[in-house]
Amino acid sequence: VFVLVGHKCDLDTQRQVTRHEAEKLAAAYGMKYIETSARDAINVEKAFTDLTRDIYELVKRGEISIQEGWEGVKSGFVPNVVHSSEEVVKSDRRCLC
Repeated sequence: VFVLVGHKCDLDTQRQVTRHEAEKLAAAYGMKYIETSARDAINVEKAFTDLTRDIYELVKRGEISIQEGWEGVKSGFVPNVVHSSEEVVKSDRRCLC
């Protein structure tokens, strides 16, 4: 499962690839396209959520099988704490990544 991610969408005046070009490339390879900005917390969480949802659906349908020791999809992993990018923006804090 692949997603083409265009980053730094907040710097529109410095764009090197048009949205149309990126969407066309993604379509040619049969993948989704999303534009993100870590600085402004735009679509970063959505990119991961959409990718995770797509993988989950393929696992549910049996198109991807989970195997022990494989470094791809893990079974049984549940994170202790989940922080969303919206939490960072709402509290006026900046992500330290």
